[in-house]
Amino acid sequence: MFIQTEDTPNPETLKFMPGENVLNKGTVDFSNKEASKVSPLALRLFNVDGVSRVFLGLDFISVTKDSNLDWNTLKPSILTGIMEHYSSGFPVLNDDYLSNSDNNNAEDTETIKQIKDLLETRVRPAVAMDGGDITFCSFEEGVVTLQMKGACAGCPSSTATLKMGIENMLRHYIPEVTEVKAAEL
Repeated sequence: MFIQTEDTPNPETLKFMPGENVLNKGTVDFSNKEASKVSPLALRLFNVDGVSRVFLGLDFISVTKDSNLDWNTLKPSILTGIMEHYSSGFPVLNDDYLSNSDNNNAEDTETIKQIKDLLETRVRPAVAMDGGDITFCSFEEGVVTLQMKGACAGCPSSTATLKMGIENMLRHYIPEVTEVKAAEL
């Protein structure tokens, strides 16, 4: 198995691409070892000292490290963990794991449907290239609240991405949008 790695805009996060699907759909973000118990892959990666976050995308795994550690020290252990997982035959997520879907639902207003559609078609593919994801949380009184995941969580440039990129785009297409902000973690 050949696993490619890419830097992300977040210096504490690397993107690992195993050359095959990680998930069939959606994304999953694990911010600690306790939460990762539903994923044999994420749990294996959290067993590497210094791993502080694991994000699973369709065809990549983003791993965030403690800021006081060096990638040259951690990267070989993470690569080994990914290779061991894929050769073990274990699933990426346990069968009983139920993912929360952020697809449109019947109660969504037309404006919320438009926001979700723009995020799905224009924003999420771009941030996935950087090893992250952005999901819709709410739209109230003109303010869109989004959750930053993976490499985007804690990234120094995430505020610029939200304000200069996503907010400007949403305001252009949807006049009801006045502001975009990150969800409080």
